[in-house]
Amino acid sequence: MERRDPVVVVTGASSGLGNACATYLAKRGYKVYGTSRNPGSYTKKADEFFELIRMDVTDDESVKAAIAEVLSREGRIDILVCNAGMGVSGAVEDSSMDEIRLQMETNFFGVVRCVKAVLPSMRAAGKGTIAVFSSLAGLIGMPFQAFYSASKFALEGFVEALRYEIRPFGLSAFLLEPGDFRTGFTDARRKAALASGSAYERWYEAAMGVQVRDERAGHDPLEAAKRLETLLTRRRHRIRYSVGPAFERLSAMLKRLLPGSAFEYGYRSYYKLP
Repeated sequence: MERRDPVVVVTGASSGLGNACATYLAKRGYKVYGTSRNPGSYTKKADEFFELIRMDVTDDESVKAAIAEVLSREGRIDILVCNAGMGVSGAVEDSSMDEIRLQMETNFFGVVRCVKAVLPSMRAAGKGTIAVFSSLAGLIGMPFQAFYSASKFALEGFVEALRYEIRPFGLSAFLLEPGDFRTGFTDARRKAALASGSAYERWYEAAMGVQVRDERAGHDPLEAAKRLETLLTRRRHRIRYSVGPAFERLSAMLKRLLPGSAFEYGYRSYYKLP
């Protein structure tokens, strides 16, 4: 029989974790289509090993067009990797509603759009896998990244519910929850403007200083890519898999085990908050 390489769509594949995953999967023999809002804008070729096509996850028609393009070329999509995302930092009180909406439109509704676009073809084929990049911040609320955490918490519930709906059709979905990795995410994160004389400025600078330090000391994105590929070879999936620095993964376990007040005390202390 003719060998058919799995067809994969990886969103947000122009850089960071998405690029690492798309590149690694392509090297491992998968037929990979990466997506980007503007694939022609990169001076350094981001898609040396895979094809980069246009998709803006905040736009319904853009998502539908990109998925339709892959289906027209390949006839199927075996795997969807939802990675596209962005971050907004700032105090809740200082964050504008436009910034909050953008955070949710990209990180949560962007995943919803992509999943809805691939489900009809996967369901018709009776097979397909959906891997969604959440975050350990989807298990633990991050100070001064409330809306980033909210978007990831939303993904946790979304995928948990989705699994029940798609299982009868032979489809699978799971969450990959990374800790800190060395990517361009840190520099690309939007900062909500501190209100003049903001009461939060001191604590914002303290907490974000710790977060930026940890991000810059994070793991190599290739680690996440290898973990993803290992999971994609399995026939059955648990709902959640964490990846990244051990002490960050441990913190998620401690949240479940420790009394709430004890965990909050340790978390506040770590981020230099009163």
